[in-house]
Amino acid sequence: MPAPRILVVDDEPAVLDMLAWGLRRGGYDVVAVARFDEAKRLIGDAPPPDGLVTDVRLGAFNGLQLAWLMRDASPTCPIIVLSGYDDPTLRKETERLGGVYFTKPVPSDTLVSYLREKLRA
Repeated sequence: MPAPRILVVDDEPAVLDMLAWGLRRGGYDVVAVARFDEAKRLIGDAPPPDGLVTDVRLGAFNGLQLAWLMRDASPTCPIIVLSGYDDPTLRKETERLGGVYFTKPVPSDTLVSYLREKLRA
């Protein structure tokens, strides 16, 4: 069985590389992109990714928009939203769509554990 494919989105190259490295080390097939429009296209592909890890701030766009698109494309996939700030409103919105909100920096082991638990269910 192939490894689950996780879409990782962050517009900061160093953060994107670190997230992708940690998830690959955890056994996932990672597609890492820095642009909202590219992530949106990948979510619309068939089949969509098995999970999403996205930063909230993506230039002029918001990672929660990607989370909603992912929820529409694959209602049961795990969604992780990351932010440099603990924002109760964003946390609540993320939880409302069934995702989890983490404040950066997040250890890659935390992301791997969350995805492993959700993808097993």
